[in-house]
Amino acid sequence: MVNQNNKNRVVFFISDRTGITAEALGVSLLSQFEGLNFTKIHLSFIDTVDKVHDAVKKVNSASLEAGEPALVFSTQINSEFRVMISESNCVFFDFFETFISKMERSLDLKSSHTAGKSHGVNHNNNYSNRMNSINFALGSDDGLGSKTYENADLILIGVSRSGKTPSCLFMALQYGINAANYPLIEQDLENTKLPESLQQYKHKLFGLTINPIRLQKIRDERRSNSNYASLKQCQNEVKRAEDLYHTNNISFIDTTQISIEEISAKIINKLSLR
Repeated sequence: MVNQNNKNRVVFFISDRTGITAEALGVSLLSQFEGLNFTKIHLSFIDTVDKVHDAVKKVNSASLEAGEPALVFSTQINSEFRVMISESNCVFFDFFETFISKMERSLDLKSSHTAGKSHGVNHNNNYSNRMNSINFALGSDDGLGSKTYENADLILIGVSRSGKTPSCLFMALQYGINAANYPLIEQDLENTKLPESLQQYKHKLFGLTINPIRLQKIRDERRSNSNYASLKQCQNEVKRAEDLYHTNNISFIDTTQISIEEISAKIINKLSLR
């Protein structure tokens, strides 16, 4: 239910590390409340008493100016710091205490209470894997890495500006997946046969498609009033790309109305990538 009298709320994401987790969880919750505008303030690396005092001042000041308590989403590890922040003029959402305490009781084991574990460079080699995957994605962008397709976990194909590059980079950064991409150009779409460089990797292929009107708007921002950005060209390319997918039994999704996160999740689920 939307509070018609309060259209704007101040929101803080406070953490002793990057604040990525606090922001991700907080934004997910905020997205369920339509009709409200949220002014978002990020306070990262709040890991000393002085920094906590400064954060509390900012929360109190913002709440006073807005005339109502700010919303604070926190992943603060230090219990003393959490109490100090929670006692400010705010509505406090303590993700750490909410989940960790219940897990400790369930597992009958105390947590390490160590900041930055999920994003640390030594966390189960995840950091190195993700960096390697990002380099792989960049090195094989737009069909440049055909010689490395053997090492790819998947190869995204689709017409220009359908979302291939950002999806590959997101999967590399978040999951350490080696994702290459290949742009379907005019010559590739003259018939429904797969380009030669892709034929032996058909089992790794996943297609992206997009509404031609949306594609035209995206391309027009890049090359205004060109044939490349014309609606007719976009319609022709999208239709022929989808024909290629159907003929070769390649799974594909429409990226028009979904985010990069959703695109990636659907692909990972469909291909059972881990």
